[in-house]
Amino acid sequence: MTAPGAVLARRTVGGAGGDPGHPDPERPGIGSVLSQIALGLICAGYTTGASLGWGSPELALFMGDFGLSAAALTAAVSCFLYGRAHRGSARPAWLLFAFSSFMASAGNAVWGWYEVVLRTEVPDSSVADLFFLLFAPPAIVGLLVLAKKPVTRAGWVCLALDAWLIGGSLLTLSWSLALARTAHFQNEPVAQAALSLAYPLLDIVLVSMVLVLHFRRSQANRSATNTAIAALALTVLCDALFTSPLLRENYASGQLLDAGWFAGSLLLAYAPWGARRLPDTAATARGPWLHSRPVAGSLAALTPYLAAAVCTLGILYNVVEGRRVDRVVVLTGCTVVLALVVRQGIMLLDNIALTHELAHKENHFRSLVQGSSDVIMIAAPTGVLRYVSPAASGVYGRDAEDLIGSELASLIHPEDLGAVVHEVRRFLAVSPAEEPTTRIECRFRSGRGDWLNVESTVNRHQGGLIFNSRDVTERVRLQAQLQHNAEHDPLTDLPNRALFTRRVRQALSGRRASDPGTAVLFIDLDGFKGVNDRHGHQAGDDLLVQAARRLQDSVRSGDTAARLGGDEFAALILGDGGRDQAARRNQVQEIADRLRLTLSRPYRVDGGTEVRVAASIGVAFAEPGIGAGDLLRNADLAMYRAKAAGKDRVELYAPQMQAEVVRRTELAARLRTALHDGEFALLHQPVVDLATGRISAVSAQARWRSAQGILFTPAEYLRVTDDGERTAELGRWLLDEAVEQAAERARIGHRTPVAIRLSARRLLDRSLPLGSVESLLTRHGLPSGSLIVELADSDPRIPLDELEQRLVTLRRLGVRIALDGFGSGHVAINALRRLPVDILKLDRGLVEGVVESARLRKITRGVLRIAGELGMETIAEGADVPEQVVALRAMGCTHAQGMAFAGPLDEYRLRRALVRDEYPLPGAVPVRVGNRLPFGSNNETPVPPT
Repeated sequence: MTAPGAVLARRTVGGAGGDPGHPDPERPGIGSVLSQIALGLICAGYTTGASLGWGSPELALFMGDFGLSAAALTAAVSCFLYGRAHRGSARPAWLLFAFSSFMASAGNAVWGWYEVVLRTEVPDSSVADLFFLLFAPPAIVGLLVLAKKPVTRAGWVCLALDAWLIGGSLLTLSWSLALARTAHFQNEPVAQAALSLAYPLLDIVLVSMVLVLHFRRSQANRSATNTAIAALALTVLCDALFTSPLLRENYASGQLLDAGWFAGSLLLAYAPWGARRLPDTAATARGPWLHSRPVAGSLAALTPYLAAAVCTLGILYNVVEGRRVDRVVVLTGCTVVLALVVRQGIMLLDNIALTHELAHKENHFRSLVQGSSDVIMIAAPTGVLRYVSPAASGVYGRDAEDLIGSELASLIHPEDLGAVVHEVRRFLAVSPAEEPTTRIECRFRSGRGDWLNVESTVNRHQGGLIFNSRDVTERVRLQAQLQHNAEHDPLTDLPNRALFTRRVRQALSGRRASDPGTAVLFIDLDGFKGVNDRHGHQAGDDLLVQAARRLQDSVRSGDTAARLGGDEFAALILGDGGRDQAARRNQVQEIADRLRLTLSRPYRVDGGTEVRVAASIGVAFAEPGIGAGDLLRNADLAMYRAKAAGKDRVELYAPQMQAEVVRRTELAARLRTALHDGEFALLHQPVVDLATGRISAVSAQARWRSAQGILFTPAEYLRVTDDGERTAELGRWLLDEAVEQAAERARIGHRTPVAIRLSARRLLDRSLPLGSVESLLTRHGLPSGSLIVELADSDPRIPLDELEQRLVTLRRLGVRIALDGFGSGHVAINALRRLPVDILKLDRGLVEGVVESARLRKITRGVLRIAGELGMETIAEGADVPEQVVALRAMGCTHAQGMAFAGPLDEYRLRRALVRDEYPLPGAVPVRVGNRLPFGSNNETPVPPT
């Protein structure tokens, strides 16, 4: 037997006898068992007392009358309380049973009043007879309420016919045996004769309803209904025995017959409370099985014929006894036969209709199965396919006849077979009410020899299983493609950040968790932005694809190369399990150096254009207890350290890198509030005329004095923040403060121009409109020509046309334009040619080496000659030693600023310098000012240069 066959054939606990985890709702609990034991003991005690005569005639009369009355009253109270507490379709039945039991209790009480209290015989016709007669009708109506209601008129007719078949047959038999003699008046009053016939006739009707209800009872609260039927059946049986002339003539209260009535009343009292009730779901789930029970179904089908047989027995009894057949027997027998014929005719018509409906549904089902695109298969308990729908030829490429008789296990992929067996076993162990179906997805062998992804809905079927299967190969392929796209970079097809992070997390867990040799490499392509700007984004994409291919080829098969975004890549190098950490570090660093050289080789892009980029690589090694996020952050920090140290290099992570990041983050956070807290101060550095030594202008420079007393230059505090809004706010403050202080100095006679360094991007920013500069100059009353704007940035992407228009507008306001940093390689000759520039500021790099380097002197001399021919003033920035001043003056430089004259001065020292208005020029004769020699101010404030 195959594995699925063994699973299907195996009777699980839940299917064979009840699942231990899912107790049978029909199984009585401990409280119910105790109630049944108590009920049995009470009934046994009453039966024992009745059998022994209760020890005295008086006690026998009391127990035979008032004992029965108390039992019936208990049943009445129990059914009444249950009917009030529980609402539903069965509520009227229990209230009717309560009324019926109360009538029986009243009748027995009246009977006891005569026998026990009055100590007289009960009259032939008394109030007790009235109460006893009222016992049967409510019980009959209650049983009708509990019966399953027919849904058609034919069903109601059949219910009435079944009741008459049972009642008529019992009437025929009873009339033949005893009632015929009772019906002859024998000089008795008519009321007495009618009363004598009423008891058996009502009992016959009640028995008929009990039998009809037994075969047509509703499934709701089945246990309680069965118990009530048993109680009423026991009561009717005792009534039938009592009505027989032989027993009635010798009957006395307290005899054994009373034990039957007593047990029937207590059983009816127990029925609604003690019987285990099925929940709705359980009743629904068990309903089909109950309807299909062979015994109940056979008896229900034989009921008409059994009734006719009983009727025939009644007639035969009269014939055998040699009696004349009574008219009542003949009339009743004829009506029973007529009812049987009518019922059989109705059943025949129903059978014909059902046959047509069944044939229609069968054709409909066959059309659905044969026309369905899903494959329907039925597997026997042995795992062998017993039925396969014709759709198998189109889905599986195999004829249905070829699949029938084959084993299910031979068609499932061996790798999926274990999961299928496990799911089937779990499904069969669960109650059908909780999980009617399940889904299984596996690979199925097709007739073409390949494997198809098949999804099946599985249902139970006569101990086996029904598989409703469909081909989902395209869906699985699409899901796999979507999953791949979600985890891989669309341009390079390398794993993206999400997949790379997950693999790093996997490498740091499991058996590799303690391996310190695992490393992460963060890679950034230096100069990639320039390739995009010069050659276009298509060339940049080609470069990224080639770099990804080189990276993929450089790592081992078990390692992971990924693209994190933009020009950032990463590689996961798994540890080899070695314990020599130094050797492992050297090995990984060699891999990183080799990778750096590989990525730095020239690339052919855009049809053969050769471009070059460099690679900055940060390396971080796994440590015990480190997480994936921390390891990636460490590698990222090392990569940024490599870029800051000059690019095109490999840096290993060190703990101080994190401390530096924390320091810079804290510094950036404090910088955001420093301006509003008044921590910024404005200093000015004099610009000296090299011909006269006089101050021709002052250069405004902002300084940040933090709460800890540390003084930061612009290059230092702007390096720790990437907040463009904060930078723009600082620029506005610098402009306002410089213009305001310059206006204050002008009002006291120091009309020295002030120079403010602004970037070209800042000049084109919409947050600094031209009107604001004009209104600023007007508001503070700064004379024309007193403001110099030093253009500090010349990004090649900035449109020169817009910049030129902006500078022309500023010149119309009386603002002079200086080109800052000329000679550093960042300022293009094109900007010098097109922009309206008044002053040319030499870069600090030219000034620093002008004394030592002859080559640099020639370059500087050429720059100064160009400026002179263009009619521009020149300012040498960073002239910190006298030798530089002498050399620059000899080359024709007109102005200089630096520590050779003065450093950045606060407002008080600046005004002192402006009062003096002259600095000694190196190599020139000192000039006295009054009776004092000019003082040197290069040590007036210990502020580092910009």
